[in-house]
Amino acid sequence: MDAAGTVDEFIKAWGRLDPDELAGYFTEDATYHNIPIMPVTGRQEIRDFIAGFIGPFTAAEFTVHHQAVHGDTVLNERTDAFTFANGKTLEILVMGVFELRDGKIHAWRDYFDLAAVTDALAKNS
Repeated sequence: MDAAGTVDEFIKAWGRLDPDELAGYFTEDATYHNIPIMPVTGRQEIRDFIAGFIGPFTAAEFTVHHQAVHGDTVLNERTDAFTFANGKTLEILVMGVFELRDGKIHAWRDYFDLAAVTDALAKNS
């Protein structure tokens, strides 16, 4: 599978909210960096971060609006939507960068407005 296909499958996998499945897309030494906060390095650490993040949600859907690929690098502009148990939704406008190595994600950087996300979490959780 090429880089775009791997990222597309990873994006779809978020809908299952399974941190073990999601972690399986990463190399052992991968880094996941939500740019407003500290990076997380290592497949197990990424898995644990994802597990903690998705805890309050019952559903997730990522919508890719634009995607560009250059070799093993994929950039996408997307809306990440997460549904709380109370039915309210958190939508995050994101610019993502994925760098792949040997068919797995080696680096993932997401750029978004942390203040907007923090405010939405406070109002909806």
